[in-house]
Amino acid sequence: MAGISAADVAKLRNITGAGMMDCKEALGQSGGNFDEAIEFLRKKGQKVASKRVDRETTEGCTLAGVSADGKRGVIVCLSCETDFVAKNQDYIAFTQSIFDIALTTSPATKEDLLSSKLKSLTVADGIIEKVGTIGEKLDLSCYEQITAQQVCAYIHPGNKLATIVGFNQTLTDSQVGKDVAMQIAAMSPISIDKTDCPTDIIEKEIEIGKDQARQEGKPEAMLEKIAMGKLQKFYNENTLLNQEFVKDNSMTIRQYLTKIDKDLTVTAFRRYTLNA
Repeated sequence: MAGISAADVAKLRNITGAGMMDCKEALGQSGGNFDEAIEFLRKKGQKVASKRVDRETTEGCTLAGVSADGKRGVIVCLSCETDFVAKNQDYIAFTQSIFDIALTTSPATKEDLLSSKLKSLTVADGIIEKVGTIGEKLDLSCYEQITAQQVCAYIHPGNKLATIVGFNQTLTDSQVGKDVAMQIAAMSPISIDKTDCPTDIIEKEIEIGKDQARQEGKPEAMLEKIAMGKLQKFYNENTLLNQEFVKDNSMTIRQYLTKIDKDLTVTAFRRYTLNA
């Protein structure tokens, strides 16, 4: 490796994002040939990945953000095995590079994001290469995006939980968007309102309500009515617009928004958390 210059190592690191010692090794193994060095790094990552395929990736870095025009929001999570890796600044920066591609190029699916260019590699190959450097299994566990008249994002401290939320109007006060994004983070709603709550969940809740009433000895003729009452409580606790506002439980999120503007509402949201 005596013939490998620091400049060559720096150049390979800039091309691939791999660690300095890994780049030095790759150049040494390839006799200074950059293409072969890149292939060496990729194969090293594949070898490590094959050995760790059964490992769980319960830690990681979750990022969220909004496009310059405020009309598109993205969540990206690159998961790993340990919290030690997840908190590493190089790892966070690598996740940020994937996030930046997602935000600027707007891939339609996670598979499209994995196929996108990351320096000289694809995102998928870049992740494999990073596996070889870090020595842990890595996985692009989340890629979500929404569009709206205005989108706001929130990342909970620690990069393990993030939300994006879209509104039907441009907000005059950015605190409103932050409040609703934080509400989603804290209360994990399953839908915006009753009308978009999944049918299978509604049916399951009705059956649970009937079973509970039956076990309490209520007459069969009353079970449906009792179950519908319990369903209303379920809506109030689990649909965003009907939830109590965590910063002021004297009003719901719907009331909070209409207090600002009678027509203001949420059109879409996404929430992702590690260790869920």
